Amino acid sequence: MVELRLAQDPEADALLARSPLAALTGMLLDQQVPMERAFGGPLTIARRMEAADLDAHEIAACDPERFAALMARTPAVHRYPGSMGKRVQQLCAYLVEHYDGDASAIWADVPDGRTLLRRLNELPGFGKQKAQIFLALLGKQFGVTPEGWREAAGAYGEEGSHRSVADITGPESLVKVREFKKAAKAAAKSQG
Repeated sequence: MVELRLAQDPEADALLARSPLAALTGMLLDQQVPMERAFGGPLTIARRMEAADLDAHEIAACDPERFAALMARTPAVHRYPGSMGKRVQQLCAYLVEHYDGDASAIWADVPDGRTLLRRLNELPGFGKQKAQIFLALLGKQFGVTPEGWREAAGAYGEEGSHRSVADITGPESLVKVREFKKAAKAAAKSQG
């Protein structure tokens, strides 16, 4: 079994490791909040739904107001619980429609990295960068390595890099990723 350290919480990381939908949901939530909070979100959602795992069919079918309230309950799952709750439901509805609710079907039979990147990019709430980061996470930590995956993941697929959540294997690498992001932000600000 894969051992993850993304949420920096053993129970949340165990859910991410065993549940493709939880990992995908954590990636979706990874914006405008600390990475640990985003990747801890799936466990919070599962607990609030009184379940051991996330179920795309159940989340997609949930009343939107009820799901938004579940996301907003203190402590909120995300800084923007209403809009992110809607995105989580859209993601689950897409998975139900295109993959019978099975998130792992996105990469189970994929012929190459380009195809996997395209599939990830088609997901609601996933743009090119988020798709590339998740592709790198799949390759680096989940062993999903179709031909050309590193190239499709772009710089996020580079071996030995510390650019994104794909490179977090513990507290030390988390610090390195944060330093990289801080330096990248400073460089962009000085150019802008």
